[in-house]
Amino acid sequence: MIRVGESAFLLELECSSAVLAARRALAERRDPAILDLVPGAVTLLVVVDPIALPDPDHLADVERAARTGTLGPVHETTARTHEIVVRYDGEDLPELAERARLTAEEFVARHAGATYRVALVGFQPGFAYLEGLPPELHATRRATPRPRVAAGSVAIGGEWMGVYPLATPGGWNLIGTTDALLFDARREEPALLQPGDSVRFVPR
Repeated sequence: MIRVGESAFLLELECSSAVLAARRALAERRDPAILDLVPGAVTLLVVVDPIALPDPDHLADVERAARTGTLGPVHETTARTHEIVVRYDGEDLPELAERARLTAEEFVARHAGATYRVALVGFQPGFAYLEGLPPELHATRRATPRPRVAAGSVAIGGEWMGVYPLATPGGWNLIGTTDALLFDARREEPALLQPGDSVRFVPR
C-alpha cells in the first residue's frame, strides 16, 4: 500500500478480480472517511478525507486479503448486464481475422460469443476496459494511432475490449460500431458501464 499525498492510498493488487473484491469490501464498510474508490487494472485508489483518515491497518488488511484471494468471490451487488448491439463493419476486422487464421464470420462469432466484464473506466469519460476477450482474438495496438476514431467504435487493444464513447484519436483496432450511448452527462449516472458490470455484444 502506498500513501498518495494527503488524500489517497493506493492498494497494489494482482489482477482486476482482486481490485473489484477490494473495492466491494471497502464499499460495504461505508467508512465516511473514504470519499471515492477508483479501480485500475491492478490497483485501487482509495480517495480519503485528509482530516478524518480511515484506519490504514484496515486498508492494508483488505489489500492483503484481496491479494491472497481470501475476500471471497467477487459479487458486485450493483453490477448490471448490458447487451450492446454491434455492426461488425470495422475497417481492421478483415486483417485481424486473417492474423487469427479465422474467417471474418468466425471472428465475429467468437467475439459475440464471449461475456465481458468491466475492469475499470478511464482514458476518456465512460470508456470501459472490458476483460474476457478470447485469447485468439487478442491484437496489439496499431503502430500509428488514427487521428480520429468515431464515437461508438468497438475496438480491441491487446487483451482488452472497449467502445469509444466520444470521438478521439485512438490506436486500438476497429472491429465494429454501435449506436449505444456510452456516456451522457445529462444522465444521473453519466457512464453507462461501471466496474463489475457484464457486457455482451449482439451482432446486428
